[in-house]
Amino acid sequence: MKQKHIQHLYSRVGFGINYRDLDVLKPKSKKNIVSNLFSNSKKVVPLDIDVSEFEIFKSKSGKQLKLELGKEEVRELQKKSRKKVRELNYAWINRLSETDTILREKMTLFWANVFVCRDNHILHIQQYNNVLRENALGDFKSFVKAISKEPSMIKYLNLKQNVKKNPNENFARELMELFTLGVGNYKEQDIKESARAFTGYNFDKKGDFKLVEKKHDFESKTFFDKTGNFNGDAIIDIILEQKQCARFICKKVYTYFINPKIDENRLEEITNVFYEEYSITNLMHYIFSSNWFYEDKNIGVKIKSPIELLVGIQTTIPFTFEKEQRLLYLQKMMGQTLLYPVNVAGWKGDKNWIDSNTILFRMKLPAVLLNNAVINLEEKGDFEDSFEAYYTKNKGRNKYIKTEVNWDAFENEYGKLTPKELQHLVITSKLDADTQHLLDSLKIRSNKSFCIQLMSIPEYQLC
Repeated sequence: MKQKHIQHLYSRVGFGINYRDLDVLKPKSKKNIVSNLFSNSKKVVPLDIDVSEFEIFKSKSGKQLKLELGKEEVRELQKKSRKKVRELNYAWINRLSETDTILREKMTLFWANVFVCRDNHILHIQQYNNVLRENALGDFKSFVKAISKEPSMIKYLNLKQNVKKNPNENFARELMELFTLGVGNYKEQDIKESARAFTGYNFDKKGDFKLVEKKHDFESKTFFDKTGNFNGDAIIDIILEQKQCARFICKKVYTYFINPKIDENRLEEITNVFYEEYSITNLMHYIFSSNWFYEDKNIGVKIKSPIELLVGIQTTIPFTFEKEQRLLYLQKMMGQTLLYPVNVAGWKGDKNWIDSNTILFRMKLPAVLLNNAVINLEEKGDFEDSFEAYYTKNKGRNKYIKTEVNWDAFENEYGKLTPKELQHLVITSKLDADTQHLLDSLKIRSNKSFCIQLMSIPEYQLC
């Protein structure tokens, strides 16, 4: 398999590939490489952090906690829970840079921006994140049903307030508009009828789904011209009968994994594959095994998300943060903070990652992370309690983001490469003439400094 095709594959299924792994894969066939990616990702490794101090949430209701612990103690526990969500954020990014199950993890990241959800309850959001991971390469129908019954989603889209005498349409609307069909592919009456089917959805103290029967509407509903005593699962079954559902999901897959510019013939091709069984594994295996996926028009044309940029740098040059809080700050400044989506529609991606401020920030990032460059800690947007207060207090000051860089590992792997070999490893997109002229005129003192320079050019923003 050609080097550039392996690099392209790994920029889509992961965050790039280091030289040693690339060298091992070069003699292998595409079929073998793709098959290994899927076999390596069969195992589901939950992302778990220590949440033992919050186990009391599983045995006591909110009212019981306030009575036994007092309002102040409960508020303190809730504050700790919010901090734990940030810890889960760090753990997730570390997983992305270290995992052997890279395809499953990349798919988990993708689905987090499809089934968008936010929750400050650490037990529930950790559980939700692992449901994404567990279903990331599985059966889409089961996936949607599982998502509809998760505590974090039930709270986020007001399913707890959805009762038979006063249906709340929030979840029913987003289920069709953002999760499965897209705007214009259903009627307002379909929203009203499906909302009735999801009445009574709730969860117990342990975070397990329960249907509150006295709040559920057991009467007949008419949905997509079908009439019956439908519950939530039945509604999802009917939605997936619509080929538009397969097309809607495949469009998201196409722009994320293949190319932001859609080839309608290829979209229809993968839609047919997905619609057949709604198998996520079959869909992704078909894409990565196809010859057209590796065409030049699909290589180096996608703007990296902030997470892809950050983890991609770490894939080539291993480093750790002295203070993990800085990791959260970097995500915020670039516009993508994991577990903190902007809204239920999620991040728009591609060109929306870049503006006049973020492009300069992103191009300076490698020097900041790897060469102790100074960066301005100027606030952008809002955040949570103490984190916001800390950076508001320090607004406008120049700071270092201290990292510990494993240059020995870099030298062992890349030290003997020629500058041209290093360039082909780091940059997969076509170079602009001015950029090429700049690189040709550089006095290269070491692969270490040249790698940082390569990561600081505009073309490194593409994959």
